[in-house]
Amino acid sequence: MAELTPGSALDSRYNGTMRLAFLLLTASALAAAQGSVSPQQAEQLHQKILLIVHHSTASPGVERRTIATEPEVNSYLRYKVTQLPQGVTEPTVTLVGQSRISGRAIVDLDAVRQKQSSGGWLDPMAYLTGKLPVTASGTLVTKEGSGRFVLDTAEVGGVPMPKTLLHQIVAYYTRSPEHPSGINFEEPFDLPAGIRRIDIEAGRAVVMQ
Repeated sequence: MAELTPGSALDSRYNGTMRLAFLLLTASALAAAQGSVSPQQAEQLHQKILLIVHHSTASPGVERRTIATEPEVNSYLRYKVTQLPQGVTEPTVTLVGQSRISGRAIVDLDAVRQKQSSGGWLDPMAYLTGKLPVTASGTLVTKEGSGRFVLDTAEVGGVPMPKTLLHQIVAYYTRSPEHPSGINFEEPFDLPAGIRRIDIEAGRAVVMQ
């Protein structure tokens, strides 16, 4: 079975699927979920990710079903994810059910404002300062090996914000050599490891391969 360690290439690749779980990165967590995280549950999800990777190369044509619970996802985010962008802290996810997810992170908006704001009085980014909670919720649609996140609502510091503003924030914090302009979180994406779909139920995600 392939080895997966925090910070490894596999961790970076398959972590993206569960983040979604999916940097935001990106969306509002329940206090109960935060209170139930533990290193043990982080390790449980770590082992499940290894199993998902293993299933991608074992017994083609056999349907596989792996369940990740909300506490496991949030534990993994806290204890296993070591490569969050600088300026993004305390990411948490809520698995609402019926394909809906929400999440929350504390984001340093000064860095985004300095790089993205035009400085004009009509630019909402010009008024955002300091580290504030950014939340978002929406629907994760997955089928036939591809997925898409459809945003419903977003807030910064408890105040509703337009979709374009969240796109600016996410794009800034997801820049990389492969994506110099950052990631558009509403663009369709391929599911890794032979995953056909991810069913979001209340408190858990069911990964189907």
